[in-house]
Amino acid sequence: MKIAIAGAGVGGLAAATLLARAGHGVEVFDQFDTPAPVGSGLMLQETGLAVLGAMGLRRAAEARGAPIHRLFGRSIPSGRTVLDVRFTALREDLCAVGIQRSALFDLLHASALEAGAQFSGRVDVVAVDGVSGHVIEQGGKQHGPFDMVIDAMGANSPLTSGAATMLPFGALWASVDWDKAGPFDAHALEQRYRKARQMTGMMPSGAPHEGAAPTATYFWSLESGAYEDWRAQGLAAWRTEAEMLWPETAAVVAGLDEETLTFARYRHRTWPRPVEGRLVHIGDSWHATSPQLGQGANMALLDAYALCQALAAEPEDLPRALEAYLGQRSLHVQLYQAMSFLFTPVYQSRGSVLPALRDWVASPLSRIPPAPAVLAALVSGSVGRPLRRLDLV
Repeated sequence: MKIAIAGAGVGGLAAATLLARAGHGVEVFDQFDTPAPVGSGLMLQETGLAVLGAMGLRRAAEARGAPIHRLFGRSIPSGRTVLDVRFTALREDLCAVGIQRSALFDLLHASALEAGAQFSGRVDVVAVDGVSGHVIEQGGKQHGPFDMVIDAMGANSPLTSGAATMLPFGALWASVDWDKAGPFDAHALEQRYRKARQMTGMMPSGAPHEGAAPTATYFWSLESGAYEDWRAQGLAAWRTEAEMLWPETAAVVAGLDEETLTFARYRHRTWPRPVEGRLVHIGDSWHATSPQLGQGANMALLDAYALCQALAAEPEDLPRALEAYLGQRSLHVQLYQAMSFLFTPVYQSRGSVLPALRDWVASPLSRIPPAPAVLAALVSGSVGRPLRRLDLV
């Protein structure tokens, strides 16, 4: 088949690699001159790592990343534990991997090129004709036709415009040198909260490139509409606020400025038509949500793998293959969209009731079986058994 992929993020590059390896002619369209990563660190869960393993990239990703055995958070000023997820509660050898987005991008981009995928830069895709398979860029120029077009342009995809709800909170992100970060657990994502209106965290993120020093990802939650106010108040006021919430991050925030801090806004949406003729959506263009459960990149990898498997099983019948793709992924997508929607306000919202309940019940409940295993299954992405459905276990 002749396949177009719009977007060179995690899902787009994984799909490009898998489909090119399967013998398809793959052309990746990206709005930049040369594809480049956007964003800071992320967590690869067992779901995403299993897909990378099937692609022959897992060991390289693990070598570039940092193993994370625990997610841990305290409420301030009470000091109560309000988040405690230990992956070993589900399986002794289970862990996540914190990795810089640039490191994961490099691995996927190199594998896509090696597989034979072609890249076309400076193409701002604004529409796709799902009947003819033409890709249409800004200005009306058409590319194609293609047998299939994959929308991997993320939550802001123009092919799903108007369908997403802006979430009340976003986050400021920055990458910092681990050896300058301070006294943090090298194998845990740690967070601090004041109610649900303030949240800050540190995550070990491995090395951005081979031979580089290890890094951490620092983040600070911020209301989506408050970014300009944050800039106007000045960094000194913010640093004081950040240090009050988590004094141990003083050395980190002292070294940050507007150039090193990137603000990310988040959207929640499940696009109701993930398959439209020859057009198929994967990753955040299908199912965007907050990063609270850390599933974005992992879900995109699962989508890419499921799509490739479906096409391999039905090489002569595209509609049937795309129906099979939806059958493989819809349940898992629906489960995590629902759980993320319910989970996010507990840790990021302006409310007071849910955070108060969280502060009183989260710690004791998280220690009573089967809660530890359930929490580990939820965060690792294994609820709904997506790997079993794809024969990855």
